[in-house]
Amino acid sequence: MNSSKTPGLAGFVILKNTTCHTEKKISVFFSIVFMTVGILSNSLAIAILMKAYQRFRQKSKASFLLLASGLVITDLFGHLINGAIAVFVYASDKDWIRFNQSNILCSVFGICMVFFGLCPLFLGSVMAVERCIGVTKPIFHSTKMTSKHVKMMLTMVCLFAVLIALLPILRFRAYQIQASRTWCFYKTEHVEDWEDRFYLLLFSCLGLLALAISLLCNAVTGITLLKVKFKSQQRQGRSHHFEMIIQLLAIMCVSCICWSPFLVTMARIGINESRSKDTCETILFALRMATWNQILDPWVYILLRKAVLRNLYKITRGCCGVHIINLHTWELSSIKNSLKVAAISESPVSSKQINLQPLGSLGQ
Repeated sequence: MNSSKTPGLAGFVILKNTTCHTEKKISVFFSIVFMTVGILSNSLAIAILMKAYQRFRQKSKASFLLLASGLVITDLFGHLINGAIAVFVYASDKDWIRFNQSNILCSVFGICMVFFGLCPLFLGSVMAVERCIGVTKPIFHSTKMTSKHVKMMLTMVCLFAVLIALLPILRFRAYQIQASRTWCFYKTEHVEDWEDRFYLLLFSCLGLLALAISLLCNAVTGITLLKVKFKSQQRQGRSHHFEMIIQLLAIMCVSCICWSPFLVTMARIGINESRSKDTCETILFALRMATWNQILDPWVYILLRKAVLRNLYKITRGCCGVHIINLHTWELSSIKNSLKVAAISESPVSSKQINLQPLGSLGQ
């Protein structure tokens, strides 16, 4: 049992000198709440996206809805599978030696933790790239970003995440039971082997890279929308731009706040090797923060929609005692508006020779 490279016994080495103790009732409560709220919120988001997909069948809208559906479906299965395994571990009093002698459950748990951790981050970055192309290059987006291409991108992202998750197994390096004895992941204690450090750094670097791509593309999209707004000087476009910018800010804030602690912690452990001072409680808190990202992701798309923001806008304007302006532009979809405004703004015809029509007339 002292050999950490034996696949069947590697997971039990951490159990001998564990110093991390969590209260069982509180931990079970967190696991059940996270799993239940995550399943309900993602199921609601899937229902809304399916309804929207049946209603809007434009190419631009279809590509966005396919990517969003892939994200929430991944989050749903992540909560369902990881949550079920975690509850089973708590129900078995965390006695891994009794129900995991061959280390199969720990390997499955570790693979699921890596896959359902990286895949939503990858999909979020792909969605940010798709939105950026749709706003900055609407003609290219409408001709090249078809549903077939989007499905191929979804498949490639999932396969890449599966490859990263299976990499330790292919290298005969077993996943490790963590100090809290509640979950499995790469080796995070007494990391001395270069391969163990490589897995931690690979996971954290890929996650941080996905966040960086999302930040960059969302920033470009937001700046482009603001430029189009000021260039067109259309009063009707205010609500549309307000909706898109709020969505982009919310997505960026949720992803960075929830995932950065865990990714930075894993990177620090990989860099500092055995000298890392990150405790079990710190890692567990960072893991719960990352779990909240999969809970909040669907609510960004559920709550920050045109109908909800329209009602909030009316309430806010009413409370301030200001007359509410005409909001008929909300009847058009946000992506449809952005594509049309961006296409007009990039038209080679001089603005002096063309009279820009309001967004309401473009939708007729």
